[in-house]
Amino acid sequence: MGEASPFRPFTIHLADGRSLTVPHRDFVSQSPGGRTIIVYWSDEAFSIVDLYLVTELEIQAQADSGSGAQPNAGN
Repeated sequence: MGEASPFRPFTIHLADGRSLTVPHRDFVSQSPGGRTIIVYWSDEAFSIVDLYLVTELEIQAQADSGSGAQPNAGN
């Protein structure tokens, strides 16, 4: 998803009910093995996500020029 051109912001939904929004490709990176990603926040904090815990990727309709990924409490 991070390699799509043009990039489209997306939300990662996790099995525990959390969701993580990725506004730009610069806010996500994948481990060399491919099982883990890191989602960065605008304040330099980050979340490490095991991709086996992802239940859905929600693709937004158009790119947003947001300032950083935003954690969401739920759906």
